[in-house]
Amino acid sequence: MIGQRRGEGDTMKRIGVTGHIRLEPSARRLIYRELVKELREHKGVHGVTCLAEGADRIFAEAVRACRGTFEAVLPVPEHSAAPENDRDLCGLLRHATDVTRLTVPGPPEGSYEAASREVVERCDLLIAVWDGSGVGLRGGTAETVAWAVAHGKQVRRVWPAGARRSALSPVPLPVG
Repeated sequence: MIGQRRGEGDTMKRIGVTGHIRLEPSARRLIYRELVKELREHKGVHGVTCLAEGADRIFAEAVRACRGTFEAVLPVPEHSAAPENDRDLCGLLRHATDVTRLTVPGPPEGSYEAASREVVERCDLLIAVWDGSGVGLRGGTAETVAWAVAHGKQVRRVWPAGARRSALSPVPLPVG
């Protein structure tokens, strides 16, 4: 159960998200329904998200369905394409109350890690759309959850029965 219930206080709760990017289509529907259910437990919601594909974007849509607001913390690796080339991302960015872009010199994972940590810093509660696997890359879900817990943040894991990740494909790492 997520923190505060309706009617318990007047402030908007800042809820961040971390989660898997590769999800089966059926998992997307299950996760969306579960997130909406969880978010409706709060009087008001302000989301904090990196708007990565998968869980982050499902979360943003769930926040909107609950008439909440959200801000985006975008990881922008040094030598990557501009995030604005992603049509789905641009559609969501139009609804963000604030957009912060973070670039960390070096491998792309540095920007992902910095953005994930910024999400954790800005939230009262972190929702982890996570299958519980400890395997992952720098700045990924498992690492972000561990960092949040180590820094005293409340974490709520959401992984509905029947949810599945898509087959993992190897992630190319930069050379040099």
